[in-house]
Amino acid sequence: MSGVAPVTRRSGKSCIVLRRYACNRRLQTALYHWARVATQHDETSRNRYAELRRRGHSHGRALRTVADRLLSVACTLCTLLEHQTLFDPAYNAREAAAA
Repeated sequence: MSGVAPVTRRSGKSCIVLRRYACNRRLQTALYHWARVATQHDETSRNRYAELRRRGHSHGRALRTVADRLLSVACTLCTLLEHQTLFDPAYNAREAAAA
């Protein structure tokens, strides 16, 4: 929907990861600018962006990855507000879902 998650196309021998084109353009643009500003003003986002660029990702790909992480944090905050609970850094959502 937002265009930040990549699309993986696999066949017998090849695996290609592409940018998602079927998405809401306004939302994609908003997330792009959110990630761009976050890399300028937030240390964690800046470090994540720098690491992705060091690994050879393009500017756009690195910003989409930062935006994906920001969306994950925003969804976590919404869930915490909905359930009226405090953030617990030791809590692992994957382990809770498996139980």
